[in-house]
Parts: sequence; structure tokens; C-alpha cells
Amino acid sequence: MTQARLARAQWWVVLVALGTGTALAQEPPEPPTRPEADAPQRVEVKGENSDTAQRRRESVAKQIYGREEIDKYADTSLSDVLKRLPGVNVSGGSPRMRGLGAGYTQVLVNGEPAPPGFSLDNLPPSQVERIEVSKGPTAEHSAQAVAGTINIILREAPRKRQLELRVGAGYMKFRPGPNASLTYGDRQGALSWTLPLSLYQWKGGHITESERVARDGLNAPLHTTSTQDGRFAGDGFSFSPRLAWQLAPGYTLNGQVFAQRNQFDNDGRTTTSVLQGQPPLSVDDRYTNRGEWRNLRGSLQWVRRDDDGSSLDAKLGAQASRSFFRTDVDGNDAAGQHTLTRQVTGDNREHGASSSGKYARPLWEHHSLALGWDVEQRQRIETRSLIDNGVSQLGGFDGEPFQAHILLTAAYVQDEWEISPQWSTYLGLRSERITTTSQGSDGRLQSAAKVFTPLWHLNYKLDPKGRDLVRASLTRSYKAPELSAMLGRPNINTAYPVSGPNSEISPDSVGNPSLQPELATGLDVAFEKYLAGGGMVSVSAFHRRITGLIRKEVSLRTVPWSSQQRWVAMPVNLAAATSTGIELEVKGRAGELMPDWFAPTTALNLRAALSVYTSAVDGIAGPDNRLESQQPWSLTLGADHALKAMPLTYGVGVASTPTYSVQQTAAQRAWQGQVTSVDVFALWAFSKQTNVRLAANNLLAPDTLNRTEVMASAGELQSTDTRRSGLPHFSATISHNF
Repeated sequence: MTQARLARAQWWVVLVALGTGTALAQEPPEPPTRPEADAPQRVEVKGENSDTAQRRRESVAKQIYGREEIDKYADTSLSDVLKRLPGVNVSGGSPRMRGLGAGYTQVLVNGEPAPPGFSLDNLPPSQVERIEVSKGPTAEHSAQAVAGTINIILREAPRKRQLELRVGAGYMKFRPGPNASLTYGDRQGALSWTLPLSLYQWKGGHITESERVARDGLNAPLHTTSTQDGRFAGDGFSFSPRLAWQLAPGYTLNGQVFAQRNQFDNDGRTTTSVLQGQPPLSVDDRYTNRGEWRNLRGSLQWVRRDDDGSSLDAKLGAQASRSFFRTDVDGNDAAGQHTLTRQVTGDNREHGASSSGKYARPLWEHHSLALGWDVEQRQRIETRSLIDNGVSQLGGFDGEPFQAHILLTAAYVQDEWEISPQWSTYLGLRSERITTTSQGSDGRLQSAAKVFTPLWHLNYKLDPKGRDLVRASLTRSYKAPELSAMLGRPNINTAYPVSGPNSEISPDSVGNPSLQPELATGLDVAFEKYLAGGGMVSVSAFHRRITGLIRKEVSLRTVPWSSQQRWVAMPVNLAAATSTGIELEVKGRAGELMPDWFAPTTALNLRAALSVYTSAVDGIAGPDNRLESQQPWSLTLGADHALKAMPLTYGVGVASTPTYSVQQTAAQRAWQGQVTSVDVFALWAFSKQTNVRLAANNLLAPDTLNRTEVMASAGELQSTDTRRSGLPHFSATISHNF
């Protein structure tokens, strides 16, 4: 163990010991008491101020998860919070809505796009005030939300003193990884602040088995199997202080800083067996992968509220982020001779500034009009190097900085109109222009796209209290190309050195600076029934028509990084597509949902959600010509129960998606295996201030299976099969409010 690792380990031990000692050294806990929430007369009052009640009052379809819901389950990961939401799946720390892959779901932090490299797994729930999930876009935020928007609001400055400490540890296969968070907030006259700080480590491992049928470097049949036994570890911190200053009656100045830093240290071994064909350069590889990601974002917001109901909100922001990594591989051939020394390095830097504002005022008697703007500019510089046995595999691209500049300007207007006690509507117009300028060895290229998005949301109350609602919306949204997909820098498939050819199923990849955004026209209809005790039942349907769909096109090309022709995958705007789905959601107290089976005072909460999706891409023959990553259906079930005899709450959650296949192109097809996760937790309240949470996530974890097939141009079938081991994760957390 290096001195740096030893110092970090000692620091974590001291932190856990101090945190645990501080929490346990308090006065003896009060005798356990039965939570008042069990009394039926409290349910109605609480329900009117709950997250569900706020959702009912929103002018657009929106799910709200506030501190009440987050504290109830005491989750240690933001991914665990989002997994409970209907229509939301989490994969690798990235959320997906309505089964659509990355880029279709807009993730915001305090109303601004999440920084590059942001992961939900590295933002503790203790730093979150609430989560807002919108199925349709609104004019106030960017329309880059074909599937929907997840807006994560960080902790706000409190109205009274607040001090909370959480200390815990998680375990997956190897040594435990500790974590701790401290949230301190207070008010002094006109000034209030909150200082949330979180520290965390992660450790784990995986075993991945793969089988490949393709062509070798001599263009002869190749059949290999390989096994990778890897370990991953890392640590980091997250700090998001927030300040609110009441300058004068109606005038407020808010400041927010959001800082994150993560570093990782992974290693493992990959062994390859050659069943047919020429062996690769090495068949026994040992690798290390180290790197760091850090981000700093700050904003200053000035708010003025007048007596006539009008308000002006102006914000300035700036951010900077950097990620860099280094991967080293030492490989031997079948005889044990050292044959490969590979070094891969990457360094990505990004900085930017933004300005936004909103002016709102009541208009006539039943209108609320708002005008606003957004301006954001970002500069990104990327460098990468790939060297095998002292020889660059990127040629003239090795170490060359690729630069990109993005300028986004937007203006919008929206009107919330109370037509009658039963009818209300939301009308919005938003115009966005994105200009991208990139520069590299292929010269300076510029592209511009302008998107005009009209938005209409309509609500109808079936009863005077608004407990039965019908919502409908007709909107326009878009998906902008990822910046990495527009850079002309190549990424080499290291299974085939650039000194020779590669196979069609293992192509290199390169960006396309000419990519245009995907445009989507959407129709949403929903029925929501809000129960008197705080529960709800919802049925919704949606349809999206997407034009300019982006997919990767694989072709054999003459390339500047190799003397041989290589198969290269490049993203292009291909065709149009449609996506349609139905989503069902039920949640509430068991006595209210099923009164014949449970007594009204039963402290059992139930939730269930079923989503069914179908999609089709024009120009690709069915039956599985669906959008990539969109599963046919997803199911989530959950229950939590508070015992009467002791201060213990426990619960279980199940999430499942089926096996499905996608016809990606006329020649390429992919399979995704079934994914099912089972999570359980138990929360013991020693007193009103102290509790302990034990949890197990991904129990009964099945292996993850994936398969890709390509009907090569020569008429033969090439394929890659991958099986990744599934491992459960265990955690324990003690929380104390001072």
C-alpha cells in the first residue's frame, strides 16, 4: 500500500470513529414512541402538504420527491431514490426515462444542465432538497427533453438551525468503503446558509466473460473467449454550500457553490483463449486504470418580488471541470513471453459561463405571464494518446488537442391561465440556437441549429377539489448530439492494431461535426386520481415522432491513422422514428388502496408501476426495429411497513426489465438480457434524533447478458457475447440530528 493510500485509509478510520463516537455519545435516547402518522386523523392534514399534494397543484405533469420522501427511506444513493420512480431506470449512474437511452433524458442540477461526467451515484441524498421529474418540456427549461426532465434541487438555506451527521459504510465483494456527510445550516438576522459536505469511498469487483466470432488480422476466421477479473475503487467528496441574504423587503440575493471531486483506481487481469484463428498480440493482460474527475460550479441569483405579484429573477453562473485518466496494460503471449506494453492517456477540460433571467407578473385576472432568457457558452479541450510498444496508434492525432466551443442562446415566453375553476392551461414558446465550432487536424468546422418549440399543457379537474385530474400536452422537444460525437478525433479498437485491418464487428469510431439535433413532436395524456389519505392512481399514455434520428453507420474506409483500410463507425442523421407507451402508477397506504384487506390504521405503504413501450425506426425492417435501449416494458414494486411494537420501519423494492433485441441496422442486431434487482432496507429509530439504516441492494443479482451480431458484407455472421457477474451491495448508516 502506498503512503498516499495509507494516509487516506487512516483518515477514513479516524472520521468514522469520530462520527460514530459523536453520534453515540449523546444523552440516553428517549423511549420509543409510536409515530403519530399512524393515526387516521393526521393523514388528511399531512396529505395536503405532501409531495403528492404539490404534484396535484402543478400546472404541468410532474412528480415531486422532497425531503419527506427522501428521509423516509434514508437512502444512501440518489440512484436508489430515482429507482422508485415510475418510468425511470438507472444504468451506470445515469437515469433513463420511458426506456430511452442517454441524451433523451435531461438531467438538471438547480435548473441548469448537469456538468460533464456527473453521476448520480456521487451525489448523496443528504445534499438534495427535492427532485422534480417532468414528463413533458416546459419553456422555462431547455427543450432537450424528449423523454423528460429530472431536476435535482440542492439543499436550501434553512429557516432555523440545522445540524445532521451521517456515518456509514458499504460493501461489495471486497473491503468496505466508508462514507460520511455533515449538513449544517443556520440563520443570523437577514442571512441564512447551509453547508452540506459529503465524503465517500467505493470498492467492488466484477467478473466479465466474453466470446467473439469475427475475422483476425489475416482476414481468417477467428473464435476467442476471454475472462476479465477486475477490481474497482475510488473516493471523493461533494460540497454544495448555499447562502440566502434578505437585502430588503422583497429583495433577496442567493449564492450557490457546487464542488465535486472523485478519483478512481482500478486494476484487473484479462485472459484470452484462442479456439480458432491467429492469436492476438497478447493473451494474458494485467491492467491498471487510474484517474480523476473534478467539477466546480458557482452561481449568484438576485430576486425581486413586488407587492403587485410581479417578480424579477436574474442569475449569473460559471463552471469548470476536468477529467483525466491513464491506463497501463502489460501483456504476455501463450508462451509467457512479454509482448505488449500499452499506455492510454486522456485529458478533458471544460469551462463555461451562463446567464439567465425570468420576469413574471399577473396579467388580467387569471393569467400569469413570464418572459425569460438563457445564454450559455462552453469551451472544451480534449487530448488523447494511445501507444503500443512505443508506437503511437493514433498517428498524427496522438496528443493533439481537439477543441470545441458551444454557444447556446434561448428566449421564451409562457402563460399559465386559469380558464375556470375546472380548466387551466399552460402555453409556452421557446426558441433555442446552438452553435458549435470545433477545431482539430481536420481544420475548423462550424455547425448551427435553431429549434423552435411550442408547448401546450391542458388540465381539467373532474371534481371541485381537483382530486381527479385529466392532463394533456402537445409539445416540441429535441436531442442535441453529444459533443464527443461531433469531434473528428478517432477512437481505435485496441483488439486490432492499426498496422493491420480490423473486423466489421470491432470497428474504430470517429465523430461527425455535421450532426444535427433530433427533433421530436410529443403528445401526452394522463388521468390522475388523488386519494384522501395521500395516495394516488395514475394512467398515462404518450407518443413521440422523432426526425433526424442519430445512429452509428459502419463502413470500410481509407483512414489517416492506418495504412490499411479500417471499419469505422460514425454517427449520422438517418431516419425518423416513433415511440409510444402506457404508464401505470399506484401508491398509498394499504388501508386506503385495499380497504377490504387492511385496516385504515395499518402502517403499510405500497407502490407499483408498470410501463409498456413500443417504437419503430423508419427504413429498418421489423419486428425489433425499436429505438436503442428502449425495453418493451419495465415493472417496479415496493412496500414499507412501520411496526407498532417497536420503532422499526422496513421495506422492499423490486425493479425488472425483460430480455429484448434491437435491430440496429439492416445488418446489425443487439440483445439485452433480463435485469432484475431486489432492494431491502430496515430503519431503526433510537430516538427522534438518531436512527440506523441497514440495506442490501441488488439482491439475487443475476448476471448481465449482452449480445451483438453483424451480418458482415461478405455474408458471414460475426458476433460478440458478454456476461458480467451481478453482485449485491450492502450498506449501514447511522444518522443523528443535533
